[in-house]
Amino acid sequence: MEIVYVYLKKRSEFGKQCNFSDRQAELTIDIQPNPELAEQFVERNPVDTGVQCSASMSEHEANTERFEMETRGVNHIEGGWPKDVNPLELEQTIRFRKKVEKDENYINAIMQLGSIMEHCIKQNNAIDIYEEYFDDEDPMEVTDEAPSAKTINVFRDPQEIKRAATHLSWHPDGNRKLAVAYSCLDFQRAPMGMSFDSYIWDMENPNKPEIALRPSSPLITLEYNPKDSHVLLGGCYNGQIACWDTRKGSLVAELSTIEFSHRDPVYGTIWLQSKTGTECFSASTDGQVMWWDIRKLSEPTELLIMDISKKEMLENSLGAISLEFESTLPTKFMVGTEQGIVISCNRKGKTPAEKIVCTFPGHHGPVYALQRNPFYPKNFLTVGDWTARIWSEDSRESSIMWTKYHMAYLTDGAWSPVRPAVFFTTKMDGTLDIWDFVFKQCDPALSLKDNGCLTACGSRLGTTTLLEVSHGLSTLQRNEKNIASSIFERETRREKILEARHREMRLKEKGKAEGKEEELKEEEAAVDLQELVFKAEEEFFDIIFTELKRKEKDALSKKSLPTHSQEEEEEELLEQEMEGEEEMEEKETSA
Repeated sequence: MEIVYVYLKKRSEFGKQCNFSDRQAELTIDIQPNPELAEQFVERNPVDTGVQCSASMSEHEANTERFEMETRGVNHIEGGWPKDVNPLELEQTIRFRKKVEKDENYINAIMQLGSIMEHCIKQNNAIDIYEEYFDDEDPMEVTDEAPSAKTINVFRDPQEIKRAATHLSWHPDGNRKLAVAYSCLDFQRAPMGMSFDSYIWDMENPNKPEIALRPSSPLITLEYNPKDSHVLLGGCYNGQIACWDTRKGSLVAELSTIEFSHRDPVYGTIWLQSKTGTECFSASTDGQVMWWDIRKLSEPTELLIMDISKKEMLENSLGAISLEFESTLPTKFMVGTEQGIVISCNRKGKTPAEKIVCTFPGHHGPVYALQRNPFYPKNFLTVGDWTARIWSEDSRESSIMWTKYHMAYLTDGAWSPVRPAVFFTTKMDGTLDIWDFVFKQCDPALSLKDNGCLTACGSRLGTTTLLEVSHGLSTLQRNEKNIASSIFERETRREKILEARHREMRLKEKGKAEGKEEELKEEEAAVDLQELVFKAEEEFFDIIFTELKRKEKDALSKKSLPTHSQEEEEEELLEQEMEGEEEMEEKETSA
């Protein structure tokens, strides 16, 4: 039914009004006590009653209004010119300036503004607002505060389908920004509709990424160019190398061709020290390390196969997982492999034997992190399987220090840029461990669960957490460099002594094994000599027997009718010969 007309009326203007009035109390029912019912109950005596003396409190939660920030740019152009003057024409601007400079008002304005500017300049020369007053003093001893860390910001993957944060890279200019690569590393298990985008975050705005990087394949690694902060290098899941220039937008500026790229995902990319700042190299589990120039990414400039047999056979190569390059050692770089071996390489080598210098076998699984100590480059950190190990280039057979075996698998690690004795490791269960081996070596100084002085951690759920560690873990202690250097040298000497001892033991075991082989050879030679003597005796007696039998036949043929006495003499000779044969057989058996 269609409503034709609607009547509008206040609620107070319709309905029966409630009128209340006072009256005397009335007794409706009166129930007397029944003593029989009391017999059904048992008296409780004594009675315990708890009383809370503290004030009652309640907890309430309130979600404050979110403060959103946006970054906007303004393009300033030269202004203040009259409409009839074109600022791009040099002659017109010069003519107009000469005309204005002849004006008396212009001279008076310059005189007034000049005195103000002179005062500001003198004030600036007298007081330097950017001066660091305590920069030259020695670092003070750190107070005995407990190591701690607090969460500053959390940067979440804005996509609905969450992906793992596979790599983080700090902005080279003051760490104001953080580039995060997002990808799904589960082989052939990426969900349908998963985004390929990675992001650059501003440290002060965790609500929205500053720039979205849009590659053709998910990024596994992403690195800022240390010479040009607008340029980033990325390694893709399909093996390609991509390059971005943030001044040109979110799209890829340069991309390597499929034919000359890696055959497996690119797990490591790193910038090289060069004059142009455009050289880099990449590593993949296909067993190849490639050199690139981002100005021409159509094909690599050089190629190295990770074959430790130095035959450059791809089927024998080791898959590369991590890379390390130190600018103070421009000819050296290191590669961490899937097989747990760290390979030290020489960039200037011309042959495979010269390019692959040495190997460090140390882990039972892939080497996920590889980094030199920023204060002592000959010592480097590796993270793999269930441990983190510290190595020295002087000791190649074993590491000089290592952590205990953890219950969870280790996923990454890095040195502290301000303290030579502090490094960080992450585990598969979401724990961040901070190690200070000047403080203690058996256990981490601080462990944080799921959560300079700023540390960024990426998680499998795509969450990037920014942590601020305590003052004690981010400030250089007095004599810490000397202490760390002495610890490295002491552990290196200890490993060298142990290596020499193991070498001596192996030589002794080898000598014992060779001695046993000689004894066996002598025994075999003695057995062979006895057999030769036995054979010679057999041949000698065979010759004698054949000669005796021949003589007997000759004697019998000469005497056709022998006498009785002759027959007896012949029988005696035969008996003597038989006895001689038996004695010789006994001697042979005894021999």
